Amino acid sequence: MTSLALLLIGFSLFSAISLALTHFRAEHYEGQAASRIMGLALLLALAGLQLVHFVWLYLDWPWIATPVYRVLLFAVAPAFFLFSQPLLRPQVQSGFKPAQIAHALPMVIAPLLAETVALPLAFGVGIGYLLWLAYSLFALRHERANFRLEMVLLGIVFAIAVGVSFIGLMQAALPDKLFFSLYAISIGLAFLLVQTTLNRRPQLSTEISETARALYANSTLTHVDCDAALAKLDVLMHVDKLFADESLSLPKLAERLALTTHQLSELMNNRLGKGFPRYLREQRVEAAKTMLRAEPTASVLSVGLSVGFTSQSNFYEAFREVEGMTPGQYRRLHAAT
Repeated sequence: MTSLALLLIGFSLFSAISLALTHFRAEHYEGQAASRIMGLALLLALAGLQLVHFVWLYLDWPWIATPVYRVLLFAVAPAFFLFSQPLLRPQVQSGFKPAQIAHALPMVIAPLLAETVALPLAFGVGIGYLLWLAYSLFALRHERANFRLEMVLLGIVFAIAVGVSFIGLMQAALPDKLFFSLYAISIGLAFLLVQTTLNRRPQLSTEISETARALYANSTLTHVDCDAALAKLDVLMHVDKLFADESLSLPKLAERLALTTHQLSELMNNRLGKGFPRYLREQRVEAAKTMLRAEPTASVLSVGLSVGFTSQSNFYEAFREVEGMTPGQYRRLHAAT
């Protein structure tokens, strides 16, 4: 058990750094700066917990009894809440509100609590936040077709969190280091599942945010000719090749269509079943597929850049997400046929 915990602690620390440098880039959180900051804070808290677990399980240093560990315990649930709220409940007014200071109160009192009280209380607080998450995800249940596998994987993460929370409530009854091994394993498995999910949908946070915004908002399309707007969108993509503009954004595309960003977002989600990031990646990948077949001597990088991707890594990431293979594999497959 301890060996598995140590292995997953190492993976967790590597994964936290990887997610901070790749997933939590500004382009994945356009208009969601607060969510991005709290996501990074969540990574820091989880990485800190895993570091303390390592020195306790491997070196026998009792850092688990320090005030710092208790603060980290109480930081995870509020950080996750403040990370998730702007994405899952966009109808709630964005920006800092004084009431949000209340989420920091458990961390303030954590150093004053005895270890025997702090652990069960921290996980009790966590259960409260998990109930909010369950309610918010339930509200998106009608969109599960767009996020079927992702919802399953995130559901497993949710189940792990619930299990650990209940184990934490009876931590004192568990022998020696067993609880901390189980907790470290759970965090590591959660990182593994999140990495798997984000490898499939790198801009999942933006897509969920757009879907939730369309769900909660009053319709903005009452006076919009949706068929005409979609026809114009089709011309912009397939005739004008607007997708090749590497700086193309939702506001820029909405301006070309004489729509607001909210109207375009709702139109895409309701009529196309996808948000702007996914739609744009699919358009670029489709164009890249044509070039890969038609220009066998062109480099993969030049193909990616010509259809609007800003780097080879972005191109590979999107192509693998849409087609389930790399551009090189796609080219070899079609060259053989």
